[in-house]
Order: sequence, then structure tokens, then C-alpha cells
Amino acid sequence: MIIPTKIAIRAEDFDQAAEIAALTESRTDVGAVATFTGICRSENGALTALELEHYPGMAEAEIARMAEEATSRWPLLGLTVIHRHGKIEAGGNIVLVVTTSSHRAAAFAAAEFLMDYLKTRAPFWKKEHFADGRTGGWVEAKDIDDTAAERWTVQPAAE
Repeated sequence: MIIPTKIAIRAEDFDQAAEIAALTESRTDVGAVATFTGICRSENGALTALELEHYPGMAEAEIARMAEEATSRWPLLGLTVIHRHGKIEAGGNIVLVVTTSSHRAAAFAAAEFLMDYLKTRAPFWKKEHFADGRTGGWVEAKDIDDTAAERWTVQPAAE
């Protein structure tokens, strides 16, 4: 079965409800939809925006690889990953992950898997723009994100 999959990297915002409808409209086999929307936070007023850059072609290919892995691990009926680039103001949407399945466990797990890998493997770089006019350097990866992604690594069976 071919699973509807949408992967997009774009500067424009997305409509979460429209993306969900695209995966569920006229589908009687879908019993669960899990979504995650990442939003640019202000860090208590210190941050005005994030600037996101990506490596065109490579980013799409890496996300497609992650999507294929998700569909091989869980019985998904559809998935969407939209990641924005450019300067995103505090409060603006950054990323959307939507997964559909017959049951909630697969939809939840696949969405969480995709977000963990987007945070650690997708080739995006973030620069902070501060309220005082400063522009920060490129944001370093966080150990907590690497730890979250490690749980999806299949460990070989003990002998």
C-alpha cells in the first residue's frame, strides 16, 4: 500500500487544520491523528526571532529517509512533515508533523520518532535574534535532544 506522504521545506507558514484534513478527508480507515507543531518561543522576551537555514536537497532527502523509516516501523496510513526556513518571529510556526494510523499508539510513536530525528539529524541551522538587537551565533545541538533520539536506536539482542 502506498502511504500518502508530504515533505515540504518552505519559508511560508502552514495551516495545521488543512494539513490534517488532507490526510483524513474521506478516509474511514484512519482512527488516530497525532500532530506536533513546533513554535518559536521568545525565551521570556529575550528572543524576537529564529533564523533557520537548511541545505536544499539534502534536508528533503534526510527527512524522506526518516519518513520511510517511520512507515517501516509503524502501521501508518499517512504522514506530513513541514519545516520552515528563513527568519521566523517569536510565536511563529517552525515545524509540523502529522501522522495517521488506525490506532493511537502508532500515530503517537511515529510523530515522536520523527520529531526526535528532526531535532538531531535533519540538516537545519538556527541563529537567534535578540530583543536588544544582537544576533547570536549558530545554536548548538542539545544533549537532551540526542538522548531522546537514542531511544529509537534498535539494540542488538543479547547473546
